[in-house]
Amino acid sequence: MCILKCRHATSCFYSKKTGSMFSFLSMGCMKKKRPANRTVFVGNRPPSTEDVFVPEKYIDNRVISSKYTLWNFLPKNLFEQFRRVANFYFLCVGIIQLLIDTPVTSITSILPLVFVISVTAIKQGYEDWLRHKADQEVNNTAAKVLRGSETEEIKSMHIKVGDIVKVEANEDFPCDLVMLSSSDPQGTCYITTANLDGETNLKTHMCVQDTRKYQKEQDLHDLEASIECQQPIPDLYRFIGRINIFKATGGGHVKPLGPENVLLRGARLKNTPYIYGCAIYTGQETKMALNSKFKQAKFSRVERAMNTFLIVFLLVLLFECILLTGLKYWYTATYPLAWYIPPRKDDPTAMHVIEDFLAFMVLLNYIVPISLYVTIEVQKFVGSMYFGWDMLMYDEATNEPAKANTSDLNEELGQVEFLFTDKTGTLTENYMQFRQCSINGVQYEEVGGQLYHRSQDGQPQVIHSLSGEVEEFFMVLALCHTVRVDRKAGSGVDVEGGAASSMYSDTGDEYLYQASSPDEKAFVEACSRHGIIYHGIHDDCMEITLNKEMRRYRVLQVLDFDPTRKRMSVILQSEQDKIVLLCKGAESAILDRVKIGEKDIAQKHVNEYAVLGLRTLAVVKRDLSEEEYKVFEEKLHEARTALQNREEKLDRVFDLIEQDFQLLGATAVEDKLQEDVPRTIQSLRRAGIKVWVLTGDKQETAVNISHSAGHFQAQMNELELTKMTKSEDCRLKIQHYRRQIESVPDQQYVLIIDGQSLSVMITELEGILMELCLHCVAVLCCRMSPIQKAQVVRMIKMSPTKPVTAAIGDGANDVSMIQEADVGIGIMGKEGRQAVRSSDYAFAKFKFLMRAFLIHGHYFYVRIATLVQYFFYKNIAFITCQLYYTFFSAFSEQPVYEALYLLLYNITFTSLPILIYGLFEKHLSQDTLLNRPELYRRITRNRKLSWRRFLLWNSLGLWQSVVIFFGTYLLFNNDVSLWPSGKSMGIWSYGSVMVLCCVFIVNIKLALETYCWSVPIMLSFGITFAGFFLVVIVYNFVFWPSWAMDHPYLLQVFTTLLACGTAWLAILLLCVTALLPDICLRVWHDTFKVQPAEMEASQMKLRKVKPVCQSNGVVTSNSKVTKLLKSSHKEVMELQSLDHLDSVNV
Repeated sequence: MCILKCRHATSCFYSKKTGSMFSFLSMGCMKKKRPANRTVFVGNRPPSTEDVFVPEKYIDNRVISSKYTLWNFLPKNLFEQFRRVANFYFLCVGIIQLLIDTPVTSITSILPLVFVISVTAIKQGYEDWLRHKADQEVNNTAAKVLRGSETEEIKSMHIKVGDIVKVEANEDFPCDLVMLSSSDPQGTCYITTANLDGETNLKTHMCVQDTRKYQKEQDLHDLEASIECQQPIPDLYRFIGRINIFKATGGGHVKPLGPENVLLRGARLKNTPYIYGCAIYTGQETKMALNSKFKQAKFSRVERAMNTFLIVFLLVLLFECILLTGLKYWYTATYPLAWYIPPRKDDPTAMHVIEDFLAFMVLLNYIVPISLYVTIEVQKFVGSMYFGWDMLMYDEATNEPAKANTSDLNEELGQVEFLFTDKTGTLTENYMQFRQCSINGVQYEEVGGQLYHRSQDGQPQVIHSLSGEVEEFFMVLALCHTVRVDRKAGSGVDVEGGAASSMYSDTGDEYLYQASSPDEKAFVEACSRHGIIYHGIHDDCMEITLNKEMRRYRVLQVLDFDPTRKRMSVILQSEQDKIVLLCKGAESAILDRVKIGEKDIAQKHVNEYAVLGLRTLAVVKRDLSEEEYKVFEEKLHEARTALQNREEKLDRVFDLIEQDFQLLGATAVEDKLQEDVPRTIQSLRRAGIKVWVLTGDKQETAVNISHSAGHFQAQMNELELTKMTKSEDCRLKIQHYRRQIESVPDQQYVLIIDGQSLSVMITELEGILMELCLHCVAVLCCRMSPIQKAQVVRMIKMSPTKPVTAAIGDGANDVSMIQEADVGIGIMGKEGRQAVRSSDYAFAKFKFLMRAFLIHGHYFYVRIATLVQYFFYKNIAFITCQLYYTFFSAFSEQPVYEALYLLLYNITFTSLPILIYGLFEKHLSQDTLLNRPELYRRITRNRKLSWRRFLLWNSLGLWQSVVIFFGTYLLFNNDVSLWPSGKSMGIWSYGSVMVLCCVFIVNIKLALETYCWSVPIMLSFGITFAGFFLVVIVYNFVFWPSWAMDHPYLLQVFTTLLACGTAWLAILLLCVTALLPDICLRVWHDTFKVQPAEMEASQMKLRKVKPVCQSNGVVTSNSKVTKLLKSSHKEVMELQSLDHLDSVNV
């Protein structure tokens, strides 16, 4: 048999009759297109009914999280580093120095470049080596795989798709598995997904009923089945598939597979002795690996400004080189050459012009700071650790410190102008307490665990025993959920697997209810308090006791909650074989489907609960006949086994069955505000940050929470854009509100929008809607879907002023807006960790925003903005002297600085103090920043990197270069000797004096910018000055060999200079003269800005008052503080009028 091979994929066929493999060239040697779905044969065994099958080739289970290999590290890393403009620029300069006769040795450009590239490469190489080491540890982990009818232990990386894998308790799943069976006869297991999404609570997963009986190796060897599923996708919470179980006699049946049947790599088996699963995704195709690759790139305003400044400096360099080249040829054509300069042998050509241009470029290329990128990388990396080290952002209740998922956006925390926040779990605790309910038009209230009837006269009447309708209502709450039952620690019962159903509790006190929804947990706990105790699921039956009488309901179907339907349902069969559908959800998604019941009364009660700030749900049921259920079951099975458009088909089937309800009542649960939410919102508002609340709750509940949180205040005028269905009506309403705002501009306005109206306006009226929103001090968006939250964020982010936006949330429905915002913040709450995983920064409480923005963001921004300005400034002060010198050297390319100075100026003489400054500087105290949030306004809109600041910094650098060069020129003028012996000083002495002055000036300039003189900052200056003299003196005394340098220009020059008292006096005078403007500006700034801010903060601290009451956002302290806050608008205007002083705080 001939086997054809090519470099493209081939198809291999396996024949059971011949027992051989053969291959042929597929599609004329064209690469095979990947199908939308994959078929996996369990145990890699085809069904016995087929003679020939085509086994697909999948990647192995090798984990590769590393970026480089031994062979591609050097080229790949160099390619990535030279994509940066500055690195590529210096590479070009170094190549030019090697190709032409340049005035400066190539070492001055190549060695700093090699140093920067090497430091970055070593850092990235070490990080990748750690990844390689971790990969090897994972890949070599032992795994148990079924080979025939026996279990064989192999390395994890050798697992193949289709293998049956055995995982034992407390072991991680080595790949993505479809669960086949477990030690539990019910086919369930418990896992923790902390490595995937950070959730530490146990989750229940299960196999399909038809495979749970295969609990032994021989049974699994006899299993003939195939799994059809979608190709790998990164979504952790989505899986569409089906399992085909074949029979020996032919035929078989199909069962749907969903996320609850899949065990993902990275999760761990808990409280279950063992499970068996079939590998469906391996290696880099597992969901965990796919998620490690997808991260939206975000760039800070500082980085963008820095790149712009870099381009400006390159243009300035280009202009200077063109100018000097032109002046050189003008000078040589106009004036005769000096007697000691040999004449050019031939006429100038274009090549001569280009060489001279490149020579000037080499001479002046140090205007671009080569070490800027590496310094910023180190500063950001270490700075991000401060976030987690802040003990005042550590939450003891959850044992959660703050966390920075990125170091690229540290300074962006100091630039936020709009904050978009979720409500439930972000502003509130997301800890639900059952408070009130409406049953058949009658209201009930729970106080202290006791149920009361609210009579018409307002007097509560205690309920000693549940009536029939009340009992039915609570029975539905006790059955319509997906709550799992665990035993509390110390209950005296050791139940394997955490199942409580093997031993019942009479009171439910020994049970610990676990639920993905806090509402469901509150309902089950409330039922337990009123004598209806839920015991869990056993033998596919939900078990509850009512008046100590056990009742069992077989679970036929569970229709899970989703944000689109806004409801969830279960279909149960009672012991009397009655089939009933129980449903609960948002009243807007249920009441319109009610056929029997007092809808108007229920809606009235729901509105009353919403005004109180309570979360509401409607509770309904529907009795089903066997015929109705069979029809529904067939359609549901068809939809659940579909591999294409499964979600849409399920929605249609759910919509078919979830109608014609009988209304039982409505619930009201309380979700308390988190600690210090009003104070936080008020502080953010004073800082100039507009807070928008985006929630899925109904309008009344959201408005009430906004008032209690201080988001809305009594004096604010509320504008509503709700229940709008036509774009023209929306347009007229918006125009009316705009005229109203223009007529009374001093009034504060807040806007309320609902999801229905937003869907009408977001496409056609986005522009005028955005203008209206920007004129309001606060906006509340209710009944928002996740995608609408992201649309609102994007609308503001893309507005003409391009403000910096931040979004904060705690649930999966907040992920879209968190990823859309410039800065995404996750709350480590009770709704899982999807938001935390998708965020840039995460912490446990909403109140920590004050420290994140007002302290960390403020410090981060001021430090890095000063660092960027300083790097450009110090190079202007240094290399511009070389530009001046060309006018005194007949526009020749003669350098005024010795090669050592050019080599070490950026990477040694001036690098350490600014790095330490970027890590430890605190220009204002934390108390000042917290007590005066208005100071935050001074740094937003990237003010410290504005063109005005940029020009001011570099103007000071130009002034200092003028003082340094011409002051030294006056010192050396007319060949005056500075020694009694009559020694004269040459060009290298001239350059040494300038370098000494420049190193002193630029470092002292940084000292003038420093307000917090900590030990590391003082040491950095001491090490820099000591290192400067040590390096130069050593270099000065050594006679270097010819292979190291052409001429020892500095031999004994520097020590001779240091022995001259006149030179030291001149250096002192030059430094004072150059720094005189900076000293004056520092005195002015401290007198008019820093001292008043510190004094006011100190006075507030001494009075020990908080600027805002924690209960409702209204000032309740003494009259002085009240007066202070009432005049906050005036104070802000005063601060803005002082913004011109910021221009001197460079």
